[in-house]
Amino acid sequence: MERVTGIGGVFFRSRDPEKLSRWYADHLGVEPPPPSYDTSSWWQQPGPTVFTGMPADAGHFGSPSQQWAINFRVGDLDAMTAQLRAAGIEVEVDPQAYPNGRFAELHDPEGNPIQLWQPDGADLRGPG
Repeated sequence: MERVTGIGGVFFRSRDPEKLSRWYADHLGVEPPPPSYDTSSWWQQPGPTVFTGMPADAGHFGSPSQQWAINFRVGDLDAMTAQLRAAGIEVEVDPQAYPNGRFAELHDPEGNPIQLWQPDGADLRGPG
């Protein structure tokens, strides 16, 4: 069976797409789409990805009006949260370490939920 090789894009509505793209680039290192097809898009490191639907009333999204949430893998959760806090961004680190890693939560300037994940356990070791 042919399978997809990964996520090729995440697209969502925004009140100010250019401003929001700059915020993601400046604070999380997610580069905006290139200006032409002659320039490559943002590349991410290979690693685990969870793709799943969640119950409509899941608290994971914050408010019931949120239709999506994104989780970014990070290599050093403490360094990333320190960097974000130094930029005046509120970040809540989950005090519990889970078998699959550590997590922190924040919101982008338009209120979209973001989760940061420092993988551990089987997700850090890789497939197999």
